[in-house]
Amino acid sequence: MQGTFITALGAALTVGIVAACSATQGNATSEAVMTEKKDTPRTSASYTLRQGETATLAPGTTLKLERVNDSRCRPGAVCVWAGYISYTFNLTNAAGSREFVLAEDMPNAGPSVTQDGLTFALENHEPPAPTALHTPAPDYRVNVRVTISPAN
Repeated sequence: MQGTFITALGAALTVGIVAACSATQGNATSEAVMTEKKDTPRTSASYTLRQGETATLAPGTTLKLERVNDSRCRPGAVCVWAGYISYTFNLTNAAGSREFVLAEDMPNAGPSVTQDGLTFALENHEPPAPTALHTPAPDYRVNVRVTISPAN
């Protein structure tokens, strides 16, 4: 039963990712993945999200950037550790809703994760370095690549 769901999800996401590769979803932008053969279906797309924004990956499947946690040591501060920046996402589809965290240097989190047949990987983020002490929080943006995972 789960294999059938993953196959159906993969087909729907292929359609969604192909559509996303040539469109803008709300404030989230996507970028096409170049393939060597023009008739090869695209299995990956990149989305740039701000906190609170949602991208539609396929009909009935959305990805929302719930929150940004930036504990990196700010210039001008005295810190006992370097800190990290992490991004909490919410993936919603027919199977339900689940949260996951992506981060580069955070314990118990990594720069990529696979959920429901999709791999989510950090590509880049803004600002790349923490802002100066006593300045307002920046307008965080994160770029995440979504790839349909190969069936096992």
